Amino acid sequence: MNPYDWHNMRGEPYLARLMPGGLALRAPKITILGADISGQVEAVGKDVTEFRPGDDVFAVISGGGFAEYVCVRESDLAPKPENLSHEEAAAVPMAANTALLALRDEGHVQAGQRVLVNGASGGVGTFAVQLARALGAEVTGVCGAGNVDLVHSLGATGVIDYTTRDFTRETRRYDLLVDIAGSRPVSVSRRVLHPRGAYVVVGGPPGRWVQPMGHVLSALATSRFVGQRISVTDALSCPSPKRNLLTLSAFLNDKRVVPVIDRRYPFEEIPEAIAYLEKGHAPGKVVISV
Repeated sequence: MNPYDWHNMRGEPYLARLMPGGLALRAPKITILGADISGQVEAVGKDVTEFRPGDDVFAVISGGGFAEYVCVRESDLAPKPENLSHEEAAAVPMAANTALLALRDEGHVQAGQRVLVNGASGGVGTFAVQLARALGAEVTGVCGAGNVDLVHSLGATGVIDYTTRDFTRETRRYDLLVDIAGSRPVSVSRRVLHPRGAYVVVGGPPGRWVQPMGHVLSALATSRFVGQRISVTDALSCPSPKRNLLTLSAFLNDKRVVPVIDRRYPFEEIPEAIAYLEKGHAPGKVVISV
């Protein structure tokens, strides 16, 4: 389960309803939610060559995952990592794909660089910390007091508790900021970067009307006037999610990256799961078991 699901369900932020390719104006564009799936192939079309019934697979899709059966294109499916259960694999696709895009494709992270992850204890953040570490970076995470130990355990060298310290006032400078929480304005957050550092916006603060779109738009506007490289990313803009899932599987199979699951809900309790996720404080992922 991802914030993407409840944003589509509620049609929020309202600004996204007016944007091309955004949320539907009056009624939900996606009638069955669920972007992350993991399960067993039940049947295949006559032209399918890569998979056969009984294969364990996982994928990120645009919707329809909250169901017992879902029709998926062969080109979107990847073999499930062998050492993960289906619940664990279902926690991976969108969040880990987003983290990989932010670090590798937009942030161009290199071994030895300093990376700051703002929102390090959430679904994307827990993957971002682990992936940055696996790619050889030195990682600092920003999270609440209750998740400091978790973020340390994922490989962060330093952890900033946002309830007692403002990361934008720290003297340490970073090569890359992955901003998931969007808790501070772009103009302020970029101060933690080196003059030629990279700032990747993944999300923003919650809101009904503009946010998190406001944070994204602010980043795009600011990028035109500063020397730092500022960009925006999300898993749905990825041209080859399957290729990324195969890359992620290598990290998952050798346990350099491990899914962090906060809560598991049965299929019939999806409304309760969405209500919990909407609060915005889940450490790691929320998973639905069918």
